[in-house]
Amino acid sequence: MAPWSEDFSTFGLDEILRTQAENRAWSKELRRRNNDLVNSRLANQITQADYVADRKLVHEDSAECRRRANILDSQISRRTVRPLVRES
Repeated sequence: MAPWSEDFSTFGLDEILRTQAENRAWSKELRRRNNDLVNSRLANQITQADYVADRKLVHEDSAECRRRANILDSQISRRTVRPLVRES
């Protein structure tokens, strides 16, 4: 995943949407890595210890990906929700 900054103050909506698309692509890659890992273990291509170590790394990356997704969703909401205007 590309370097990550949580400062979106200079980002426009288009840039945030692009970052969201990158994060979704990363999520897809993490799911593929997890599937490959499980398949490698089932085929006895890796040891249980290697599986556990690699699974821990994928799990940590997945948690970070979800955290970033939540931040991006919040940023998108801030830029797209219009304040209610009261009529007198």
